[in-house]
Amino acid sequence: MFFKKLYVRIWLAVVLAVAVLTLLVGWAWRLTAEPPLRNVVIRDHVGRIIGNGHSRMRRPPDIGFGENSDRAPDAQDRWLGPYSQYGNDPEFVVLMNDGQMVHLQFPRPPQSPWSRPPFGFFWTLSLVGIAVALATYPIIRKLTRRLELLQNGVEKWGEGDLSIRVPEAGADEVTFLAARFNHAAERIETLVKSHESLLASQKSLLANASHELRSPLTRIRMGLELMGSSASPAFKNEISRNISELDQLIEEILLASRLDAREADMGTIESVDLIGLAAEECARVNAELDVQLASDPSATQAEPAGPSDLPVQGVTKLLRRAMRNLLENAKRHAAGEITVTLRKTDRQAVISVCDRGPGVPPGLQERIFEPFYRLPGATERDGGVGLGLALVKSIALRHGGTVSCENRPDGGACFVVRLPLSPVDKV
Repeated sequence: MFFKKLYVRIWLAVVLAVAVLTLLVGWAWRLTAEPPLRNVVIRDHVGRIIGNGHSRMRRPPDIGFGENSDRAPDAQDRWLGPYSQYGNDPEFVVLMNDGQMVHLQFPRPPQSPWSRPPFGFFWTLSLVGIAVALATYPIIRKLTRRLELLQNGVEKWGEGDLSIRVPEAGADEVTFLAARFNHAAERIETLVKSHESLLASQKSLLANASHELRSPLTRIRMGLELMGSSASPAFKNEISRNISELDQLIEEILLASRLDAREADMGTIESVDLIGLAAEECARVNAELDVQLASDPSATQAEPAGPSDLPVQGVTKLLRRAMRNLLENAKRHAAGEITVTLRKTDRQAVISVCDRGPGVPPGLQERIFEPFYRLPGATERDGGVGLGLALVKSIALRHGGTVSCENRPDGGACFVVRLPLSPVDKV
């Protein structure tokens, strides 16, 4: 984990690069350095050369010369070679003009084994690496710390804290990136707040309008009853039906407004028998009910469940409204039978309402749960204003569950509600 940090990798790369550079420079310096003196000239008191010697760095094969040798080099072959008899220090053996020999030795000061090649060079390289590491660490850490601050800011912003901003210190590319992020975050925060304010105003308007519409609806209903026999039965039935639809719409708008207000108390939380509730609602629309209970998670066959085997914690009237809206939606668009399936998993109760209608295009399976959204091509005669499925989603979310839409392979759509079996604190 330590080596995954950006500043550690940059730091190690700089140290390694400097160490390799030092190694190459030292190697080139050793190659290009001037060789030690290998030519000796001996002069007399008036400056005449009386002898000289030149190093060939190797010993002539036909001459054996040393402390134990009685042979001397030829007068025309003045040379100097490394003789093991004299040790490893620099030596010069010079043949004089009179035939005498001069032997010069230059002993080196004693050296520790750790200071001799190659250890001495490695020590130097290590010291250079340590010096570079100590000098570059603060600089690289300062740079990468700003990147870490930017990363933390982006993560918090992505988690939903739109008010987060990152510091803009310096005048390099990191500062420019931080400034661009702050500018974008500020614009998005402004847009989100404007959208939330608009939605709040819209919900408040709908709620107030719904309350205000109840009074004229009551007066219209009373006037219809006072008309007596002066109006035809068909006319009265049509007006009654329209009033009922308008009254249902107002009720749904009020319920949606209360569901959106998280602080609103929606009712008493109790144990709800989903099987009994589903059976009652299926009987209203003549839908088929299929109850399944998996006794073993690894089993492939499901067993029929009893009427009290699938209880969930929630508000009965809200769960009934969700079930009724799904069945009415299926009845409105179905071209055949409607099937309601109840299943139990390890932690969830699953409600599936399937029909044989045209289905929902994949790109619109999320949008149909938005308030007042209707599928393209829907007409007034199809009924509904686009609040039924939005209420189902709000009710499922208030109970800690989810809702989704899936198309059936053989035609039609299935709306699947998943509710937790664990108790909920508040709805």
